[in-house]
Amino acid sequence: MASSVGGNGYSDVTRVLFCGHYWPASTIYTKEYLQNYPFIQKEMDTAVIQKDLGLPVGETIFGKTILILGFGAIGMEIAKRLRPFGVKILATKRNWSSYTVSCDLDGLVDKKGGPEDMYELAREADIVITCMTLNNESVGIVDHKFLSALKKGSYLINIARGRLLDYTAVFNHLESGHLGGLGIDVAWTEPFDPEDPILKFPNVIITPHVAGITEYSYRTMAKVVGDVALKLHAGEPFTEIEFVN
Repeated sequence: MASSVGGNGYSDVTRVLFCGHYWPASTIYTKEYLQNYPFIQKEMDTAVIQKDLGLPVGETIFGKTILILGFGAIGMEIAKRLRPFGVKILATKRNWSSYTVSCDLDGLVDKKGGPEDMYELAREADIVITCMTLNNESVGIVDHKFLSALKKGSYLINIARGRLLDYTAVFNHLESGHLGGLGIDVAWTEPFDPEDPILKFPNVIITPHVAGITEYSYRTMAKVVGDVALKLHAGEPFTEIEFVN
């Protein structure tokens, strides 16, 4: 809360009142930001009683470097949504020259590379998001070599296919503490065993393959199926289908 004190319609002093001590970081950062402005007074109201909501335990993604493995339609959508949060975006794609989607890639991706560059890019990443298709070449692509290239404490998120991740490598890097956390919406086998040892780690979050269940995604899938049926009916060739698993 802020208030102004002054005469003749002008504010000589502006006071910022911090109500309670439950969010110390916000108080500290605000004071640091305003330290060169003596006409801003910072005060703590210890008389304000607030309910204890607990201390924040998460981290902001602001300023983080995010590596998107497989920059297709989903990867591009993720990049668009993350860009406003002040992140640096790295991405891999097999053939960037074949990218036909209308999009300012230079303004969306800070550094591009092919599959052969994934280990180099991994060294810069704080967070890795896998969006690749699953095929014979990509099975287990997130392996010991890749995870070892990551900075200690980096996070891994898989929203594509479970078998992109080498289970043993992921487990070992979680156990050693090299991997800071794992978030997966897809598993190595589905339905996933609720007693799987990987779930014992407190820094593992799993959702039951529901990230893609939206009206938009279902309407998009319906259009693909419908268009293929129409082309098949007309005897026309169709290229919209890719068999991945």
